[in-house]
Amino acid sequence: MSQKKSPGAKGSPWPGHPYHRDNNINGIDGDPDNDGNGYEVHTLTIPAITALQEAYIRKVIETVGDFDNIIYEISNESHGNSTDWQFHMINFIKKCEHSRPMRHPVWMTFQYDKTFGPGTNQTLFDSPAEAISPNSIIGRKEVYRSNPPAADGSKVILLDTDHLWGIGGDAVWVWKAFTRGMNPLFMDPSKREAPLDQFGLSSKWDGIRAAMGITLKLAERIDLATLTPQPGLADTGYCLASPGRKYLVYLPDGGEATLNLTGINGEFNVQWVHPTQGTLSSITTIPGDARQTLKAPYPGHAAVYVWTSSPND
Repeated sequence: MSQKKSPGAKGSPWPGHPYHRDNNINGIDGDPDNDGNGYEVHTLTIPAITALQEAYIRKVIETVGDFDNIIYEISNESHGNSTDWQFHMINFIKKCEHSRPMRHPVWMTFQYDKTFGPGTNQTLFDSPAEAISPNSIIGRKEVYRSNPPAADGSKVILLDTDHLWGIGGDAVWVWKAFTRGMNPLFMDPSKREAPLDQFGLSSKWDGIRAAMGITLKLAERIDLATLTPQPGLADTGYCLASPGRKYLVYLPDGGEATLNLTGINGEFNVQWVHPTQGTLSSITTIPGDARQTLKAPYPGHAAVYVWTSSPND
């Protein structure tokens, strides 16, 4: 990887990089302008390095390409001038896998660098990658931390706290991201925080960890692939739905939520899910063909699952 820190900065990876001129006997120089950064290795300006990177990709694919639990990430937070290089490598992976029996998604994360300036989320959406991890800002407005826009299905969005806060997030953010059709990822602080408990896992983040586990179990229960973000069906704006069959509504402020079941006949089951404890309420029923107001049975933020009681569901 090329560095994000200034030349000679503590923690810079460039002095130990294999493409550093002092670290190989092959005449490979990833810093031809001698500025101490090595940014060129994440561009297409040095054909010899591009060829080496392509050879490495081929070897990785040959080694792990028969496994189904693989996603390829091009580079984590590479610099803002790396776009053409990243797009090239994404397409190269696809080319290598084209004739193979199994193909895998490719992931592009937000470009961040203090020298060239950050990239943009639009670059991620324009990329040939199947999965992306955006930054918190769209235009000049912060959205992905406080009010994530509903995913439109054009990309799988792995909403990673690393690219939004560094270290941050809470249980409310997990549920907002989840019910807007995104996949929340938490960068655990591990040894970065002080003081830490004996195991390096600060208890202040237990809420976000719990919420991620609960949303995972719920996703498996409700067959998440059959639902899409439908913010207009609930007045809270946070709703996953298969209209007429299943609805998962999140209430970030708790209290009440109105779910629009107008024009849908029949009876629906209702069950509340506590967002951080995972406890389930008893199942009640409501009629369809109306706007139904659902009241949380406990204080604080809440989630409710509503599904048709038809014997076919």
